[in-house]
Amino acid sequence: MPAPRPMLLDKVREACRLRHFSPRTEKAYAGWIRRFIRFHRRRHPREMGAPEVEAFLSSLARDRAVSASTQNQALSALLFLYNAVLGVGISAVDGVVHAKRPVRVPVVLSRTEVARLLGRLDGACWLMASLMYGSGLRLLECAQLRVKDLDLERLELTVRDGKGRKDRVTVLPLALQAPLSAHLALARRQHQEDLAAGCGSVALPDALRSKYPRACVEWGWQWVFPATRHYDDRATGERRRHHLHESVVQKAIKQAVRAAGIVKPASAHTLRSDASAGSWE
Repeated sequence: MPAPRPMLLDKVREACRLRHFSPRTEKAYAGWIRRFIRFHRRRHPREMGAPEVEAFLSSLARDRAVSASTQNQALSALLFLYNAVLGVGISAVDGVVHAKRPVRVPVVLSRTEVARLLGRLDGACWLMASLMYGSGLRLLECAQLRVKDLDLERLELTVRDGKGRKDRVTVLPLALQAPLSAHLALARRQHQEDLAAGCGSVALPDALRSKYPRACVEWGWQWVFPATRHYDDRATGERRRHHLHESVVQKAIKQAVRAAGIVKPASAHTLRSDASAGSWE
């Protein structure tokens, strides 16, 4: 009996993984392609082309009032579908009603406001917010830090696979050296307890698990900010810890902004934007 033909969205996911797209990009592209098909009453994309793409994108701007960046993401997903998955070249979509990109003034906190905000945080959320402010890390970059990427002696940290799939080295504030050292000591003790319980493995990028079978349990590959709970990995069946979810930090910062009496709509991204104005020693 012949194997069933892969579904369209399965082909999209496979094409994303072949190109090493991030899981978030893969999920976003699959979501936009699904919406595109539903918009045209479940017609197969091979039966459609540039006019249908234009109609869908124009509807997003006209009827749903999406932002320009959201509309551009949908366009990228559909161009990827036709060019990379279906092999049907669509290079120009000229008749789209574009969402107008607004010109925003960035939210900037004063040093006093940053101090008040950080003073309302504690534990891992305080440490992560301090790293975003002092080292200029994005929230996800901070959450995905591994122990091996910290150099407390040289006061450096390495961001792996950052935006644009680029690595970079940035400074580690001296004021965070001692708190990070204490945090890592607690995390290492937790990791040893997990190992004793048979659940100290961690997910590795790409195919490193095959190349280095023991790396998943080594201390250097563990998350700097591990989650408080375990999860069962669907592929391996192993019980693991993921890194602390970004939403935990976002919620904590939102509450801290409110508690500190800051009326500006500050967020985790605001802390990173203010990094250049930091007063760390």
